[in-house]
Amino acid sequence: MQTITTVPILPPRPNDGHKGTFGKVLIIAGSMGFSGAATLSGQAALRGGAGLVRLAVPRSILPIVAAIEPCYTTIPLPEDENGQITPKAITVLLPHLADNDIVAVGPGLGQGRGAKELLAVLISRPDLKLVIDADGLNVLAKSSEWVGSRKASIILTPHPGEMKRLWENSFREPMPADRKELTIRFASKSGCVVVLKGAGTVVADSSRVYVNTTGNPGMATGGAGDVLTGLIAALNGQGLSLFDASVLGVYLHGLAGDLAAQVYSQVALVATDILRYLPAEIKRYLNTARPKT
Repeated sequence: MQTITTVPILPPRPNDGHKGTFGKVLIIAGSMGFSGAATLSGQAALRGGAGLVRLAVPRSILPIVAAIEPCYTTIPLPEDENGQITPKAITVLLPHLADNDIVAVGPGLGQGRGAKELLAVLISRPDLKLVIDADGLNVLAKSSEWVGSRKASIILTPHPGEMKRLWENSFREPMPADRKELTIRFASKSGCVVVLKGAGTVVADSSRVYVNTTGNPGMATGGAGDVLTGLIAALNGQGLSLFDASVLGVYLHGLAGDLAAQVYSQVALVATDILRYLPAEIKRYLNTARPKT
């Protein structure tokens, strides 16, 4: 297992590039009462550099989601009486899958029948790249068969509680106590890139591991993970591998959180502060990571 200690360099943008050059991201998220999760992911994908961002959300929250940010487009999805997507949403989404470079699914989505059937379809498609977070992870944790049916290329972004549920329902052996060992073993067993969030976020695939050094306890706040989901998806859409996009994503996400904590304090920090300071940290990273010409 190779330990990675440096963050990847984002490729320079060609002068003749266009929206499609810099990644098309589809985010499937949100439910009644959780429109913020979808918007945070969408805005982070935009600020992370994606050329085109589409948010697929339940029909009733679409006006809220669309009003918050004019720079992404929206796709209305059928919903049930609880404001969560129904299985009919799969039919709506299928034509859009091939038109996007990566799909992020889970923030605020709920764990109803629609989400369960959608995840089963998405993970079984070998042509897809997925970032799965939040309720997407909780849906997977309720199935002991998902690893065997996985054909998509997947990034999983669990916090410790989600990781515990995933491990216990996926593997019949004790869960390692050490965060680094846990992430490495889960990545090897599942065939996914795993981002175990928390103090010293760990990123691993089957051959590499990275322990992040940025971030602070103030980032333990609702919505911070939704920002990370959109950011990682955007970085992959710009040409980074799933592993490299995850490493750079957690690094930049932590830097933005650190700057926000300097301004507002760790106590007062909220997820929109991370989003607010992300552009400044991306600019600083670009100025230091790329050689001057």
